[in-house]
Amino acid sequence: MLNRRIGTRTILAALVIGLTLGLSLQAQTKPSRIISLVPGATEMLFAIGAGPRMVAVSSYDKEPPEVTSLPRVGALIDPDVERILSLKPDLIVVYGSQHDLAQQMGRAGIAHFSYVHGGLPDIFRTIRELSARTGDMEQGERVVKGIEATLADVAKRVAGRPRPKTMIVFGREPGALRNVYASGGYGFLHDVLAIAGGDDVFSDVKRESVQASTELILTRAPEVIVELRADDESAPDPAVWQTLASVPAVRNNRIVLLTGSDLVTAGPRIGQATLRLAKALHPEAF
Repeated sequence: MLNRRIGTRTILAALVIGLTLGLSLQAQTKPSRIISLVPGATEMLFAIGAGPRMVAVSSYDKEPPEVTSLPRVGALIDPDVERILSLKPDLIVVYGSQHDLAQQMGRAGIAHFSYVHGGLPDIFRTIRELSARTGDMEQGERVVKGIEATLADVAKRVAGRPRPKTMIVFGREPGALRNVYASGGYGFLHDVLAIAGGDDVFSDVKRESVQASTELILTRAPEVIVELRADDESAPDPAVWQTLASVPAVRNNRIVLLTGSDLVTAGPRIGQATLRLAKALHPEAF
């Protein structure tokens, strides 16, 4: 009889502990006060349904429109720790390189999620992991499936068409061809270009960015040059490319300017960005 009582007590104790742990885990995965220092992650949080639980964003967040009413707490190099702590978050999304900030948050008892930049698969992985962390897994999966469906449709439309040698430029000095930065053979822009039906002229350079001199551009001879800018205010003057008249893209007037933050943000609008790029490369397919 004594053994039975001990066994019953043990089982009940285990059930109580298990229930407590379950509630604890549930609370951990359903934070109620979230801060994001990463624009791409902020968009992900809104897309998976966690937006109403956000209490602050980074200095550079512009999308979705709901972020305009939220406090700003710095970004990668200037996080406002005092402001962050005053908002009493229970989860903060930081860049993977913000080790000191993550440690400070840990000492304050605030959980963090580290965001790591990468290619398209990393965007999908981050959406799934972030939605698991916030307790929004079903919506997170729907977001990923929606992006995948858009990408599959784009790939189907451009399949079998000639793939122009393309250089994606995301930065250069205004009014000049100095300090030209282009997408390299690694990262989400490289992956997006491949799906959109273009061949990256720097596919052999396994970096996210390449500082391209005029000599290098002449050597690579892109057939299409796509310049990306987050907004119209920073849109460059494409006429400066005329100084490289022997480059096929210049000679054939295939200098494309695309503006919009979806093109420069590794977030849930990446399907939309891929579609826009594909339409610029293969307008006849749409």
